[in-house]
Amino acid sequence: MLSKRLLSLDFLRGFIMVLLALESAGLYSIMSHASEGTWFHYIAMEFHHHPWNGLRFWDLIQPGFMFMAGVAMAYSINRQRKEGIPWSASFKKALRRSGWLFFWGVLDYAVRKTGLSFELWDVLTQLSFTMLVAFLIFDFSVRTQILICAGILLLTEVLYRFTNVPGFDQPFTDQHNFGNYIDLLLMNKINSGGWVAIKCIPTAVHTIAGALVGKLLQSDRTDKIKMLLMWSGICLVAGFALDWLHITPIIKRIATSSFTLASLGWCLLGLAFCYWWIDIKDHKKNLLFFTVIGMNSIFIYLFFEIVGHRWFNDYVGAVTNGLMSMAHFPQLLMDLITCLTIFALEWGMCYFLYKKKIFFRL
Repeated sequence: MLSKRLLSLDFLRGFIMVLLALESAGLYSIMSHASEGTWFHYIAMEFHHHPWNGLRFWDLIQPGFMFMAGVAMAYSINRQRKEGIPWSASFKKALRRSGWLFFWGVLDYAVRKTGLSFELWDVLTQLSFTMLVAFLIFDFSVRTQILICAGILLLTEVLYRFTNVPGFDQPFTDQHNFGNYIDLLLMNKINSGGWVAIKCIPTAVHTIAGALVGKLLQSDRTDKIKMLLMWSGICLVAGFALDWLHITPIIKRIATSSFTLASLGWCLLGLAFCYWWIDIKDHKKNLLFFTVIGMNSIFIYLFFEIVGHRWFNDYVGAVTNGLMSMAHFPQLLMDLITCLTIFALEWGMCYFLYKKKIFFRL
């Protein structure tokens, strides 16, 4: 079994966190507003979630995050077993990690200007469930885990199509589907944007698949790239076929089975390319920009979600905009410089932690 560090995993985690940090700093909103009426607006809109039925680049970020968490978990479990750590101890660690993910996910949404709120839509809350599911079935055979993934997607179809709760019996209609009904039971509210908490059920497939890929990459098999490309093709064809044949639409906000499959296909394809380019072809230079932030992904995510949105971004903006307004900078330029300053400061914090070998883990 191979167990050397997977640099492509560090890169991809860093790539995702860089994109999320730039989104938190406001870059994509600036891009979309400034490009209205131009051809670039179509590119800028790829960095925003699709409003309902469809798939944009930004819709792949959460699946990628959850998929990479599964890959990393496989490496972590393998390392624990080499150290002689028993399953019971690993389970306690996984349970504790899921508990912390749930706590921070709830906390992220808990404090609002209007007061306290209990919401279960954060990616960390979702990940707390999917990571635990992936851990519990980690030792099952590959065939069994694939069948479980198929069963999860089938369960999703059944729940949305056949529960027939009055007022929530339109499977793929915003505000009137089964996921909205469950949110009403759990939180006494429905998300105005159409997000639902029980998308953690189908997206467990992303984390399970990630764990399977992690085991594949640590194996002695010589056809790793071929396997990744094959399964990527299967998932992409199946996901888009379900949508194009009008069987199940691709809807990220409720994580339909077609969305889960299509997004997983892109995740597999992305990892296949990065693994081939970085770990096989040995293109390992110039990765520091991404790995610095990827190796402290939990820290930076919590920072820009909790501290950034509530204080840091406004504070930095007050300073940069105040200075630039005295020099009569154009508003667009002021917005861009403020955004990039926020990102640079956040990246700098991660670089400081990296140099001090401080890595936050849950």
